Amino acid sequence: MLRLLILAIPIVFIPNALHLSFETGIPGLNVANLVFLLAVAAVVLAGRRPGRARGAGELTPALLAYFAMATIGLFLAQFSRPGPIGDDIVTLKNIIFYPLLYLVYRNCKLDPRGTRWLIILVMAVAALAGLEAIREGLDYGFGRFVESRRAAGPFGVDYRNANRAGVFYAMFLPMFIAMALFFRGQKLWRIAAIAGCVILALAIMATYSRQSYAIALFGLSLLLLRRNVLLAVLIALLALPAASLLPESVTQRVAETEQTNAAGVEELDMSTASRFEIWGGAVQMWQEHPLGVGLGRFPKYIGRYSSHAGFDAHNYYVLVMSELGPLGLAALLWLMWRIWRLAGRVRRALAEVSAEARALGIGFTVTVVAMGLGNLYGSPFTEGAVMGNFWILCGLMEHYALDRLPATAGAAAPVPAIDAGIATRFPMAARIAPGRYRAGGQANALAQQPRPGDRDRTGDDDRLPPTHGIT
Repeated sequence: MLRLLILAIPIVFIPNALHLSFETGIPGLNVANLVFLLAVAAVVLAGRRPGRARGAGELTPALLAYFAMATIGLFLAQFSRPGPIGDDIVTLKNIIFYPLLYLVYRNCKLDPRGTRWLIILVMAVAALAGLEAIREGLDYGFGRFVESRRAAGPFGVDYRNANRAGVFYAMFLPMFIAMALFFRGQKLWRIAAIAGCVILALAIMATYSRQSYAIALFGLSLLLLRRNVLLAVLIALLALPAASLLPESVTQRVAETEQTNAAGVEELDMSTASRFEIWGGAVQMWQEHPLGVGLGRFPKYIGRYSSHAGFDAHNYYVLVMSELGPLGLAALLWLMWRIWRLAGRVRRALAEVSAEARALGIGFTVTVVAMGLGNLYGSPFTEGAVMGNFWILCGLMEHYALDRLPATAGAAAPVPAIDAGIATRFPMAARIAPGRYRAGGQANALAQQPRPGDRDRTGDDDRLPPTHGIT
């Protein structure tokens, strides 16, 4: 129980770090590091559970490759544009620190019940964070859209953190939708899941993050199609007239993607247009620096290639390509593919366990898709508040699948049975490999009976039995 409580602390703390931070009094040890060390200690001191030889995690090789390329990027940054190496080390630490939570929770040594409760806690923390965004949205009002009045929940008081908050909510929304659609027989849990869907949907609206709107709708579409194609089509048809019921500020925000200028020509809004200009500048940057400009150097270089000096890439794949070059991008894409493969293996492993496990597996798969999409129009991949609980969820889901289905942990495949006719004709074969014959009956039992002249436990007769099996 104590280990379960300690492992619950990072899940609650990471998204709410701005609310829960305090001074540890130990130089160089902040609260996030302390929480991480507590989780590691809880796992290490728990000892080894018998019969749980898990081997390397599904994500481990790709994570090591990604960490290696980020480390090379640190030296590349010092070579291309020297700066305070302490800042670069902090950047590298943020890249490495939070994905390590996957390894901690994958090997958390909890039983399936404890693992299940931690998965539920991850979802509950996401819902509570959504409630905070809804409260901010109500304080601001849903009349007309104002850029500086966007809810960011626990992710910061600055409205510019609203996009990160929106990605977080859109990333965990599929877990609730899947529970509502696929978890049959438990009405209270389905009602709780529906409540979670409503909370996160309203929170996404309050962030006014258009990418999060798109991610949430895409995830919902995938899950509806998985549930029932006709149901998905019906809901899509009903959604068109229902859009008029949305708050005016939400529809206004979506409509702002294209604006009409003074000459009457439609053009992209400033936010969208700036992204395309930054991405074009990133291509030129990479062409001049094919190995990358180094870790954390994108904002320092982009001013040479666009009018947005000091800006982020607003696309993590573009950012990695610019800073770490093609090899860095290859490492990132390999990691993304391994996360997708993990989701597939978890979904297949849990499909036959229970309705709840199946729903969690399906929801986790779409959560992975949402995470990948969330880094197309922004770059929250290294943001601990956004991604920390995602890495924890990856570890918990893999641990849950291994615990619920021991065969996935490397158990040997069952030995195929051999027809009983062979045992009847060749009894020596049956005695060499007992239990491999379909005949539970006479042939197998007969073949395993001691023969006259055989060595017994106390005898010393080494002679083979007389020939009696070949006719």
